[in-house]
Amino acid sequence: MNSPLGASPNVPRFHRTMSPGQRLGLATLAAVLLLVLDLRFGALGAVRDAISVVLRPVQEAAHWPVKLATDGSIYFATLAEVQAENARLRRIEMEDRLRAATLAALEAENAEFRRLLGMSKRAELRTIGVEVLYDAPDPFSRRIVVDRGANAGVRLGLAVLDAEGLVGQVTRIQPLVSEVTLITQKDHAVPVMVQRNGVRGVVYGLGDGYLELRHLLADADVRADDLLVTSGLDGVFPPGILVARVVSVDTGTGFSHIVCEPVAFGERRRYLMVVERVPAKESPAGGT
Repeated sequence: MNSPLGASPNVPRFHRTMSPGQRLGLATLAAVLLLVLDLRFGALGAVRDAISVVLRPVQEAAHWPVKLATDGSIYFATLAEVQAENARLRRIEMEDRLRAATLAALEAENAEFRRLLGMSKRAELRTIGVEVLYDAPDPFSRRIVVDRGANAGVRLGLAVLDAEGLVGQVTRIQPLVSEVTLITQKDHAVPVMVQRNGVRGVVYGLGDGYLELRHLLADADVRADDLLVTSGLDGVFPPGILVARVVSVDTGTGFSHIVCEPVAFGERRRYLMVVERVPAKESPAGGT
């Protein structure tokens, strides 16, 4: 059927598209209406709840980098504090161990001094306390260097003791230090007697840490574990000082071969005592 006006049926008669201003006004009106309804009647509460549930994973995902950065900073700060505290505790533990070791060393030194002083009181000796500085530089000799010399009254030939017995003899002096030859030095001689029965002889150093008892009578009664003390016959070593213990007695070759070990170990001691016999006209004096 043809249009009475002759116009094409495909062309609209009216233009009904809304303008941007109209759309804005309509949206504003709708927003105001929703606000009024929500404020007066709470009509949008359920909608908000549903939207919050839907958006919760999105919120958590958006907050995750911030939370990770915060937790990381707290972790590293705590780790640094823990490491610093551990370092402080380790330092305190080391200091406590050092104090304990120092206290133990001081107690041992005091005990050694008391034993040395007790020995000097029992014998009529003039004493000079010395400290071992180092071993003599010659690797083939058994000598030590102590921290007192001629200025402190040390003289050549004086005996040197520790708390156990005879260590050696002063063989070289300087103003401030002295050199002590140990009784285990090869061919170093000390007149001794067997403490059990008074049999006399001479012990010689073998250079290997041991001694040999020589110059005995053929029928001398010497047994293993006998103790040897200084006889005092040489006028150098005070009598009655422990020197060595008999280790073995071999008489199978026609003569006695008696090996002894020293009772004192000067190489292992820090403090020693230089002693000399007090002349008869003098009274016993205290150590310097």
